[in-house]
Amino acid sequence: LGGAIYGLFYAPLVITGLHHMFLAVDFQLMGSSLKGTYLWPILAISNICQGSAALGAWYVYKRRKMVKEQGLAITSSVSGLLGVTEPAMFGVNIPLKYPFVAAILTSGVLGAFIGASKVLGNVGVGGVPAIISIQKEYWVVYAICTVIAVIVPAILTVIFSQFAKTKVNDMVD
Repeated sequence: LGGAIYGLFYAPLVITGLHHMFLAVDFQLMGSSLKGTYLWPILAISNICQGSAALGAWYVYKRRKMVKEQGLAITSSVSGLLGVTEPAMFGVNIPLKYPFVAAILTSGVLGAFIGASKVLGNVGVGGVPAIISIQKEYWVVYAICTVIAVIVPAILTVIFSQFAKTKVNDMVD
């Protein structure tokens, strides 16, 4: 349950900047008898989900022939997949709403799975390269979650775009 809650609410915490407070918790867990943190793997998956949702938005823009928005979406997707989600979140996912929802829903489900699997990691890089921060006995589980996080939010974004109530306006001048 804790993994699902953290996975679901990590990205909204990034909006406020409060996600930084969990770094102290990560370091405390790493210094405990656990010798690792349960939070970092979920955080990294949340980053991947935001990047993937921006990738889905890129596809939506491509279908709608919105060239300027395609550039914003693809570049912010790359940064999100590498662990820096703010460009994807503030530039694409939050303005469109449905990519953000797709990302946090997937992150919540994967957070539950990561938490239930007791995946441990260390503080390190986020995004797809985060697998190097995961303790080796959890690599297979985490790799499966990474593949899901790269694919599912993008697909959900494309599906949700079909039901969006508002038309996408030009976001880039």
